[in-house]
Amino acid sequence: MAVLSSLQTNPYTFHIYAISSNPIPPSLLYTTCRRRKPNNGRYLLVRAYMDESNSVSGFANKVIGSLPVLGLIARIFSDEGGVGGDIIDFAEFRRRVGKKCSVNDSRAFFEFQERRGKPGDPLYVLLCCWLAAVGAGLLKSEEILEGVARLRISDDIEFEEENFIAMMNDSRERRAKLRAPVPTIPMEIRAEKALEAIHVCCFGRDLIEEEDEELLSVILNAVFPAVGLSVIERIVKEKAKRVAEGTDEIKIPEPKPLPKEAVQLQMKDLQFLREGNTE
Repeated sequence: MAVLSSLQTNPYTFHIYAISSNPIPPSLLYTTCRRRKPNNGRYLLVRAYMDESNSVSGFANKVIGSLPVLGLIARIFSDEGGVGGDIIDFAEFRRRVGKKCSVNDSRAFFEFQERRGKPGDPLYVLLCCWLAAVGAGLLKSEEILEGVARLRISDDIEFEEENFIAMMNDSRERRAKLRAPVPTIPMEIRAEKALEAIHVCCFGRDLIEEEDEELLSVILNAVFPAVGLSVIERIVKEKAKRVAEGTDEIKIPEPKPLPKEAVQLQMKDLQFLREGNTE
């Protein structure tokens, strides 16, 4: 279905196909061709948004995932996209969410965008959910909120994904050196963190209206189904009430300037577009 597929499409690949008849701007080359570097021979292992499994099969998956050849074969044929807890990036997260979305779920994403405009883009919403689902225990709340506040203005989702991956990688390495395990964060808390990020990114200082509440409940239930719709509806309603009363403890962070690396890439893009217009 067209609506569902648009949730699953990798935006970087899409952009390359869309402009394949023209030269590719520098930042697209940077984000599409660069591979995340391993650290000491180990790649960042990122948990999926689903619940932890303590079953025998879950243990077997971790064992299989640690074996080089068998692990590779299992990843190729695994319907979940990986074994051993190493489901890694935003693109895979979107694919998993889109695969499980109903028509009503997908409609909610795009009706939300119609109400919120560009900040309500489904990719922005899903990035907020990804950060809460995958980054919980690795990223600080203020780091997530600062990043999505910056995204609201910069519209540079590729850079923000790379930046958050690097931060999660650094956090995991620090914990590994200290032999401190990543804390287990309940799914309900992750859903709450996702809502906080969505509010900062998509609403700014605006109130959450009743129609927004309904759409957000559907969206969060699609991403965090284990929490339960009734619990998610309560979370959304309580958040909307706190925002309306001015008692919400989450303060909207002032977006910090983009790092030098991102500014340089954007300047290269601008120069590329100028050169294209003069030809």
